[in-house]
Amino acid sequence: MPSFDIVSKVDMQEIDNAVNQALKEIEQRYDFKGTHNEINLEKDAIVLLGADDYKLDAVIEVLKGKLVRRNVSPKCLDYGKKEPASGGAVRQRVGIVQGISKDKGKDIVKLVKDSKLKVQAQIMEDQVRVTGKKIDDLQEVIQLLKGQDLGIELQFVNMRS
Repeated sequence: MPSFDIVSKVDMQEIDNAVNQALKEIEQRYDFKGTHNEINLEKDAIVLLGADDYKLDAVIEVLKGKLVRRNVSPKCLDYGKKEPASGGAVRQRVGIVQGISKDKGKDIVKLVKDSKLKVQAQIMEDQVRVTGKKIDDLQEVIQLLKGQDLGIELQFVNMRS
């Protein structure tokens, strides 16, 4: 029986490359001269430090630009709240979203069921598996989900016929 999986994965190597490129740009830009700004990549988050609110927003924009250039969707970032840091600086923790949460999985399953296509969708840990008798129905599900804005980046993998 034909099936495919819906996942939301991020290439951590591409994020690492984007962070390194953003750091280089921040070091060279004139508007950042003489101020302390940082981007630190942790296991599942990026910690940003800006000399002030304006600089932090500029650091975020530089990072987003580098991520987009490396084909990493900004939808994979989960922005925490801004916190004061020492010396008047501002810190923000940005989580990296991997996998599909249970709530998003339920939304995807509901969309697939509401489409009235002859397919079944089921949540399997951090992914959703869609099965059906016809590959055309599965391709219609993919097109349906590509047209929706679920707030996360989706990939369609493991197409089996």
